[in-house]
Amino acid sequence: MRMPRIFTHQDLADTGSVTLEKEPSLHLSQVLRLKPGGDLVLFNGNGNEYAARLLTCQKNAVEAELTHCLRHEPPPPLHIHLTIGISRGERMDFALQKSVELGVAEIQQVFSERCVVKLDDKRLVRRMDHWQKIIIGACEQSGRCHIPILHKPVGYSSAIANSSTELRLLLDHRSDLTLTDVPAPKEDVQILVGPEGGLSDAEREIAKVKGFTGIRLGPRVLRTETAPLAAISAMQILWGDFAD
Repeated sequence: MRMPRIFTHQDLADTGSVTLEKEPSLHLSQVLRLKPGGDLVLFNGNGNEYAARLLTCQKNAVEAELTHCLRHEPPPPLHIHLTIGISRGERMDFALQKSVELGVAEIQQVFSERCVVKLDDKRLVRRMDHWQKIIIGACEQSGRCHIPILHKPVGYSSAIANSSTELRLLLDHRSDLTLTDVPAPKEDVQILVGPEGGLSDAEREIAKVKGFTGIRLGPRVLRTETAPLAAISAMQILWGDFAD
């Protein structure tokens, strides 16, 4: 069985002991049914991951002994910022999960003109917690030691106005340009993806005024959950760490 890899908010060091939070404790003790002496890997998003061994394995509080630092993950050579219109249910979850696995560094969800998802304050808090868990789970699975930043969803105009990345790209199947037609970024890139139904003509024009360059990803029209994954993969091949 693959060694469990668990995220914790606790401070971690090369040696010492740590008591894990309720949720990872339940997962280790009730789902994986690990016993004292079992090995696992811990990380807290600071770039390091640590080897650990279970000391006690109670239902709501697992204690582990840290034995040594396994590795340090340097920051990625390409900082990818995904700005994406909020879509419904599993589509949004899938896009977030796979974007994290592919190496996205920041995620900004937006309420755009054709966005069909409406969230009041209470529902937004619950969704943010849900999305954060998806991001953490994707990091646990993919071996990432840095947790991508998940920004609170904002209106489309605010998200576009606050952009300061070096290269800003708008995914638009009507464009004549492709990724190979734009200059390679030195360190960061932002990609803008519409929700189900895409961005309106007015929203596309606003993006272009704010410095976004429209690009297409081949001859096909991609779904909102597929487009960012294709774009991130292509950028990682051209400019990122897929060659490592």
